[in-house]
Amino acid sequence: MKPKSSVVDYIPTSLLKSCSNVFSELICNLANLSFAEGIFPNSFKLANVTPRLKKAGLDTSVSANYRPISNLNNISKILERLYLSVLQPHILSCPAFNPLQSAYRPRHSTETALLHTLNHIYSAADRGMPTALVSLDLSAAFDTIDHSILISRLHSSFGVSGPAPAWLS
Repeated sequence: MKPKSSVVDYIPTSLLKSCSNVFSELICNLANLSFAEGIFPNSFKLANVTPRLKKAGLDTSVSANYRPISNLNNISKILERLYLSVLQPHILSCPAFNPLQSAYRPRHSTETALLHTLNHIYSAADRGMPTALVSLDLSAAFDTIDHSILISRLHSSFGVSGPAPAWLS
């Protein structure tokens, strides 16, 4: 736990750390109760939201140029980590989980995703297949790409044909 506290903290982080033997038992009981009832306490869902500019130099009068930064209280963060430690192994073992998912996954990052992509490119080139890499900046249009339009434009611009790869649909 980082030593800083937020305005939404019920108990300062320094006190939680210095009296961890007392608070750990209370937080354990709270977590067990939350797991048993399947309810995350509403009081721990409250956050202090601070707007931050997405990029330096953007117009500060346009609200779309900001992203919200939510500061939760420290007990919420502890409970979140406990939930994650229980749920993550289950999710990672689920057959529907995409093995190429890199976010929120141990030992996976943008670097592992890049290495996977480069491996596909090099393998295709080794087999003598024509290879192209199309990169998109989705920071302004996250999850708004219509895949059929993308494939149509790739076909008209670059001659890409055939069904969309499974990872695109």
